[in-house]
Amino acid sequence: MLMVKTRIVESEPAMILQEKEEKYLVVADLHLGFEHILSSNKIFLGSNSSVKQITDNLKNIIRNENVDSVVLLGDIKSSIQYIAKNEWAEVPYFFDEIKKESDVILVPGNHDSNIEKLVPDGVTMISSKGLVIDDVLLTHGHSTPSENFSSVNRIIMGHIHPVFFQENSLVNGQRVWISLKSKKDLIFPSKTGEIEITVIPSFNPYFYATQKRHYKKSISPIIKKIKNDSVAKIITLDGTIIANESGLKDLV
Repeated sequence: MLMVKTRIVESEPAMILQEKEEKYLVVADLHLGFEHILSSNKIFLGSNSSVKQITDNLKNIIRNENVDSVVLLGDIKSSIQYIAKNEWAEVPYFFDEIKKESDVILVPGNHDSNIEKLVPDGVTMISSKGLVIDDVLLTHGHSTPSENFSSVNRIIMGHIHPVFFQENSLVNGQRVWISLKSKKDLIFPSKTGEIEITVIPSFNPYFYATQKRHYKKSISPIIKKIKNDSVAKIITLDGTIIANESGLKDLV
């Protein structure tokens, strides 16, 4: 019997986890401050144009869903090895606004080095290895899970930023969910049975592409271990299944 119930928030790249009385909202890959990368390529969106939009959208979901805690599955900031100039203001602003609405738990990702310098008091920052809620591991997805987590039956992760490409499709270039089922021993060699993996789309609304050649895949060791031996569903933000495992090669 499943102790944790999960569901996708309608038309949003966000998931609800319900464990007994506790209700969690899970999102990933905000990449706040990503404008500095665009500006270096002479693309300008204007100052603070996305951080407020992303923050307000998340606040609205928190209120509409009446959640107790938000779990952020990594890559809150955009730069990798350093803190970009605009991130010094934008990342603390985001955390300050969100923690007014609910408890906040941060599972750092590969872009979050030094983020502890930007995280205000009142935010729970845990190991990048991940957070276990009952039989579910919540992790960013850029590293292989420890055998210590081998009792889980599900993994919820980000990192991949899946975007669907099929010319002439109405959802060409749009963010999508990936749902996978595979053999557990591919990830946890000491275990048998099945494991379910859900890849959450990036919460950043600008993480889509109009052409496939502009899309850069993020490699995940978790997905690498199972992608050739799994059953998959590719699902749009509004919940429509649009492809199976045959569509994985373009996404992961």
